[in-house]
Amino acid sequence: MAEQGVRRQQRVTVVTGGSRGIGAAICLRLAAEGHDLVIGYRSDAAAAEGVAEGVRELGRAAVVAAVDTADAADVDRLFDTATAQLGPVTALVNNAGVSGPVGPLVGADPEGMRQALEVNVLGYLLCARRAIGDMTAGGAIVNISSAAATLGSPGTYVHYAAAKAAVDALTVGLSKEVAADGIRVNGVAPGTIWTDFHADPERPAKVAAVVPMGRAGRPEEIAGSVAWLLSDDASYATGTVVRVAGGM
Repeated sequence: MAEQGVRRQQRVTVVTGGSRGIGAAICLRLAAEGHDLVIGYRSDAAAAEGVAEGVRELGRAAVVAAVDTADAADVDRLFDTATAQLGPVTALVNNAGVSGPVGPLVGADPEGMRQALEVNVLGYLLCARRAIGDMTAGGAIVNISSAAATLGSPGTYVHYAAAKAAVDALTVGLSKEVAADGIRVNGVAPGTIWTDFHADPERPAKVAAVVPMGRAGRPEEIAGSVAWLLSDDASYATGTVVRVAGGM
């Protein structure tokens, strides 16, 4: 019954890391499907406002909020802003992430790894924690994982792969914990996508040869999977991680 209640509500979705790349594409796709958006960003206010304007052009409401997702007080402010300006949050897309040091683990900077783990794991936990506390009538969470969680990313960033494996564990465990409350928790695991996430801007082109489909993906292809998981068509899907990685 809780899921039916969500369908009757205004859709208010928080997207962390929504100012660029995959996050921006998710915001625009969800706006096209009837969601009002709260766009969390770390530092680029102008980029976040640009995404918000795109959402408004699609006829939906949008607010932007600076947030350090690894800071519990910041996360609370993000959700308080969402509720105050748009209404109760009905969905969360945990997308904010950083790669941390790039290269073999033996030479990785410990502080860089710590920061990456805080954003990629603790940030997801804190946002999910607050979201499920707010979703009194049910809701849905989508965690953006990575194909790296199972591929391991040797020589590139095994700490990032380990963090995304933790995200997959969070998705499965939390989905079981909150299923009876009418909250669905799923994940999307992208492969290499054309965004500015990469330290080497040409990395998507360089890895294309090892991808079975012969190319890197586009942010919009990830956004489509997120939109499906937040839709009524996915009402019986929880605890699953959808791999969108070109066959990797």
